[in-house]
Amino acid sequence: MIAVLSVVLYHFGLPGLPGGFIGVDVFFVISGFLIGGILWRDLTTTGTLSLARFYTRRVKRLAPAYFAMTALTALAAWAILLPFEFREFGKELIAATLYLSNIHFWRGEGYFDIGAENKVLLHTWSLAVEEQFYIVLPFVILLFKRSRRALLFALSLAFATSLIACLALTPTDQTSTFYLFPFRAWELLTGVLLAIWGIERHARWSYHPALSWAGLGLILAGASLISAQGFPGWQAFVPALGTALLLANGRHHNPVNDGLSTAPVIFIGKISYSLYLWHWPVLVLSRYWRDGYSGGLEAALWLAFAFVLATLSWAYIETPFRRMQPKNGWRVLAALALPSAIMLGLGALAYVKDGLPSRFGPEARIHIQAAADFNQDWSRCHTPTSGPFEGVELCPIGPEGPPRVVIWGDSHLRALKEGLEQAAYTAQIPALILWHAGCPPLFGLTKSESYATPAQDAACVRDTARIRDGLKTLPQAHTLFLVARWAYYASGHGIGAGADNTIQLKGYDAPTNAEALSRALNASLPEMAQQFSRIFVFRQPPEFPDYDSREMARLLAHHRIEHPGERTTIARDTALTRDTRPLFTPYTTSGQITLIDPWPEICTNDTCSVIPPDAPSAQGWYFDSNHLTNTAARALAPLFAPLFEAPQ
Repeated sequence: MIAVLSVVLYHFGLPGLPGGFIGVDVFFVISGFLIGGILWRDLTTTGTLSLARFYTRRVKRLAPAYFAMTALTALAAWAILLPFEFREFGKELIAATLYLSNIHFWRGEGYFDIGAENKVLLHTWSLAVEEQFYIVLPFVILLFKRSRRALLFALSLAFATSLIACLALTPTDQTSTFYLFPFRAWELLTGVLLAIWGIERHARWSYHPALSWAGLGLILAGASLISAQGFPGWQAFVPALGTALLLANGRHHNPVNDGLSTAPVIFIGKISYSLYLWHWPVLVLSRYWRDGYSGGLEAALWLAFAFVLATLSWAYIETPFRRMQPKNGWRVLAALALPSAIMLGLGALAYVKDGLPSRFGPEARIHIQAAADFNQDWSRCHTPTSGPFEGVELCPIGPEGPPRVVIWGDSHLRALKEGLEQAAYTAQIPALILWHAGCPPLFGLTKSESYATPAQDAACVRDTARIRDGLKTLPQAHTLFLVARWAYYASGHGIGAGADNTIQLKGYDAPTNAEALSRALNASLPEMAQQFSRIFVFRQPPEFPDYDSREMARLLAHHRIEHPGERTTIARDTALTRDTRPLFTPYTTSGQITLIDPWPEICTNDTCSVIPPDAPSAQGWYFDSNHLTNTAARALAPLFAPLFEAPQ
């Protein structure tokens, strides 16, 4: 009960439980205690283990409710998730069916990362850890069944190794120690070893009330004080020890144990597995569909709905299947193949068919396509670990050979890669992309950005210095192309949903960001001109403050917007208020730079649109308020042709 409630209430945002996620650690210890005790009694009673009987019990206990949850969740996800989200759900479903969720999520974002809150089956990682443990444990017991002393030594050694590895690696690799079974095994083994100790010592499990109070206190302290930073590490020892103390004194009559034995608590304990299964999909999908909760009352209603589903699951799925007494255990295991195959098939279908975009109307599909049109081919890119460009991401484009054209920029350059590569291959001129997100491509600037950490700000300065020196090692390069979100750097802030993102440019003792950029241009261009005979600058495309392809696709798919044009178009005069073309006018007039201008392709005389009127098949050109899609980049490829012409 404590385990599931702390996790569920933490996920639903109950104040005062910053460490509610430790409920999983409580669950690991309890699970090890219960299952370890069953296995040890079987071994001591019969001298061996029946794998068929053990895994049959596991399947009957876990699989029916598990597959019911994944099936109904898949149906709900199909109804509301956008294709690129449903495609990711397909991968999650495959991993969950194979009990490999922990490995799947380990390879992606961390449990505490922002994006994790939208992963519908994220919670299955802990079930995967548990099942991986119980795949290994019976075979370890069978391996040492002839010598209990050797078995106890092996289990104790595994406990110590897992714990030491967890403590040692958490500071440098938190994601691995959080998700992976070898670093979590010590918690399950805590319960296993406690159960073995009790059975061998004929423990009464009743000693002193202080043990129960201490155990409960450690768990509550963990839930209310432990933070995500540095977890699991040594912090996981707090709930693990607390749980072990409660279990060791579980039969003692005292206020703690009596309170945990009341009817409501026992009921929550009975539905705890189903509640854990259902609470997270209910939370993620309802919050997604509702575009966030309106307040605590709505969150409480969805939590109540999760309790209803859990109760129904326990009463009509868990309990009947658990009471079944099949004559042949292997048939139960074989029966697992059908629902597994169905779930694997659904997951594969969602993945292979790119999330089934045909589920939505043509207007929504424009923005769905734009949302999926921002991943470029980076197979030729690399980050040198030594040399003049150490730590800088380099991307050769065009044919092989020493670069004749160097392209330097931030994430706006990344968005143009497909079009630049197309132009480079057309001209058969090798080029080199150098990019660093959120970092202006000019010499001598430093930055302080609200969206970045001090270390990331310092990395920008470091990479700029390395690029400055590294450019001198490219003697055959004759053309330099600068691409950046100039409006952000000049104004010092973002727009729309990113309006709170601020940046301050330093380095030239300028009173404003715009002046800092101007002084950086004055200082940088002459130095660049010493090596490059031609310097081009990309005029930043107009920005759309209220547009994001993912959000727009969601609004249209769920019929939650009446006038999408208010977000997908902007008056040209309004867009010009953030235009930085005047910043470059003195340098274009003097012939120091040539401006490449995409505005005529995006704007008419009056308006600019994320879906330009001349775009084929009404394709979206914007991924978000300021980044272009690959479709736009390829459409703009003819604009880049002058870069790859031989200097006059």
